[in-house]
Amino acid sequence: MLKIGDALMLEPLDGGGEKYKSKVLEIGDHYIHISYPIYEKTGKTVFLLNGMQFKASFVGQDDCLYLFETEITGKVRQPVPMVVLAYPGADKLVRIQRRRYVRVKVNTDVAIHPLHQEFTPFATMTSDISAGGAAVVLPPRYERQLLPGMVVEAWLVLTMRSGEYHYLKIKAKIVRIFQGENGINKASLQFLDVAPQDRVRLIRYSFERQLEARKAENMGNKRGESVE
Repeated sequence: MLKIGDALMLEPLDGGGEKYKSKVLEIGDHYIHISYPIYEKTGKTVFLLNGMQFKASFVGQDDCLYLFETEITGKVRQPVPMVVLAYPGADKLVRIQRRRYVRVKVNTDVAIHPLHQEFTPFATMTSDISAGGAAVVLPPRYERQLLPGMVVEAWLVLTMRSGEYHYLKIKAKIVRIFQGENGINKASLQFLDVAPQDRVRLIRYSFERQLEARKAENMGNKRGESVE
């Protein structure tokens, strides 16, 4: 898992697109010490304030990406200047496989457009999404118009926790048409030729939705315990 010497990337929780590179120098029970972060665009050291919140990520020994939320809790100067970050522990890390992205259940607006006028565009919503694809609800009139292997354009709206909106237009291949819960027909889409910045946005969006689901689950468990 996280170990001394690992490269750590920090991104502000409130968005903005900044990325800071650092290195893990010490690991404690609920904290880690890192080298002073370097702004990725300029290569210059940045001085961050206590209380600032970030998404932190690193690549584990299994070549998977690990993510967690953190906050700057202080600074130390011995044996070298270091920044202190809150660390939730190995069991609270979110693991993202490089070759198979995490898929989360979420309803977000999407419009499906044809490439060659095979059907009229329609608006619907996703039932789940990942950085590699999505499942979308099919309105009844389109159940026979969309076929496996067909390539379409998916226009997605991603609402980030920071309040940012990202509008993505991505080519996608229909992998299969299937019947989901309650007899609702859906189309499984595989995203094609995704631009790097859009892939990052999809990963961030999936990560935020996964964290929200975990928090909701933990709150539900706590309520259940208090009732007992």
